[in-house]
Amino acid sequence: MMYRSGWAAKPGRTRVLAIQISRDGFEWALAHSSPSHPGPGEDQRAWATRLRESPVRIQWDPERDARLNPLPYRSIQIGLSGEAVDRYVDEWTASITDITAALGALRAGRAAPPAERPYPLPSGLAGVIGPRRTPSGPAVADHSGGRPGVAAPVSG
Repeated sequence: MMYRSGWAAKPGRTRVLAIQISRDGFEWALAHSSPSHPGPGEDQRAWATRLRESPVRIQWDPERDARLNPLPYRSIQIGLSGEAVDRYVDEWTASITDITAALGALRAGRAAPPAERPYPLPSGLAGVIGPRRTPSGPAVADHSGGRPGVAAPVSG
């Protein structure tokens, strides 16, 4: 998210919010997702149908370090629509925290980024999201001590 918002410096992206959501909600989103692009050898019609019917889209984007250099692994990006948006707003969101002020210290190297570890993905979901591998495991990172969260740039 820091890359997308330019560390909260891009026009219209000057605030970054950490949005804490429930584990149940996060896993519902993954279970009801479709990849943005078909996988290798995937039937195009089946993928197009799944894409059309899914309220959640996922894609795997290159991860970046604090200097915006690409890292050798990808992280999941999740987009919500329809029913997923309603659930996100009404059921899943536990807290919203403005973390913009903390980004300066993080970017300057005066603070350490949150520790990342592989998300304990329930069996069955790996086939749905097609996880890419990091050097230590699936790239679905858990930044919040066991409670999935999302940092999202917003206008400010």
